[in-house]
Amino acid sequence: MTDPQPLRVGMVGYAFMGAAHSHAWRTAPRFFDLPMVPELTAVAGRNEEGVRAAAGKYGWASTETDWRRLIERDDIDLIDICTPGNTHAEIAIAALEAGKHVLCEKPLANSVEEAEKMTLVARAAAERGILSMCGFSYRRTPALALAKRMVDDGRLGRIRHVRAQYLQDWLSDADAPLTWRLDKSKSGSGSLGDIGAHSIDAAQWITGLNITGVSALLETFVKERPVGGDFVGLGGHGGADGPRGPVTVDDAALFTARFEAKHDAGADAGPIGIFEATRFALGRKNAMRLELNGTKGSLAFDFEDMNSLQFYDSALEPDAGFRKIMVTEPSHPYTGNWWPTGHGLGYEHGFTHQVVDLVNAIGTGEQPSPSFADALQVQKVLAAVESSADNSSRWQKV
Repeated sequence: MTDPQPLRVGMVGYAFMGAAHSHAWRTAPRFFDLPMVPELTAVAGRNEEGVRAAAGKYGWASTETDWRRLIERDDIDLIDICTPGNTHAEIAIAALEAGKHVLCEKPLANSVEEAEKMTLVARAAAERGILSMCGFSYRRTPALALAKRMVDDGRLGRIRHVRAQYLQDWLSDADAPLTWRLDKSKSGSGSLGDIGAHSIDAAQWITGLNITGVSALLETFVKERPVGGDFVGLGGHGGADGPRGPVTVDDAALFTARFEAKHDAGADAGPIGIFEATRFALGRKNAMRLELNGTKGSLAFDFEDMNSLQFYDSALEPDAGFRKIMVTEPSHPYTGNWWPTGHGLGYEHGFTHQVVDLVNAIGTGEQPSPSFADALQVQKVLAAVESSADNSSRWQKV
């Protein structure tokens, strides 16, 4: 039996997402049998000192200070994009056209136009065997993957309601510094694209139904913040003194939604949904919540209790309400490769499972999910939400 071939990875960006992705590339082949073995070949970042420090810390063999050098290198098979959204399109398109597989962090781009271009290039590349995937890592949380399985198996019947919240509080301090996440030219949007995109993707993926229209409200609570500071990723505090710059993204996003109807639903309309994303919910650290109500039962999930799933079956428990499923059994998605029953997983495991699914897809030549086309659909919902909010919450088709 021959040893698996290497999959040589070049990663662009090394901050919050870079750390999570690095851990995933290292860990995946140690817990899962993969058709290819990921190698951390090179990491790129503009700051030479910073990228060298990251390479040493996270286990990358070499560094570059220009992402273009990664794409030019013959010893790299896949480009992993962990940079702000305004750079995604240029890097991903160049990588795919150069024959590199691509993993791109969400949201796919900062506009529908960019996402459409990326999707077209990805489709053309796939015809040559070059594959791409967008990194909606919450799909790989075992409890959400189990929810998807249960919906597909018909345990909930026809879905009527979708409720999705993503609640954080790390920006509640009005003196937290201005960062790229608060600059629309770099991030594309605020809570809507940063965390709301996860809720949109999860809701569409689990139900198997796309959102067809929205009515939305966006709000920016803190209009200006201190400029500068070493505020990277989540958390941190800035000073009240000194110059302040404008916040050009939303702090909170709310919208109602209509989903498409299933093909076999007859005259019945699709489910209705309500979505909320905010980074100002004091006390909520990472409450990514999703609840589905169907004709036969209901499911509810909260990432702050990520190893469990709440399930109500109207036939079996008409008077009992929800029961708790501990998603740690070997029969549950992904969990059989980790610890004994009852020993939960963490945030980082979603990224490991993402690598597992991507490497397996590359090994078999099958399109991984979510594809760029799937991510484009999320991008269209984000754009519709912004358009509705800009027009006094007027109903906007997706």
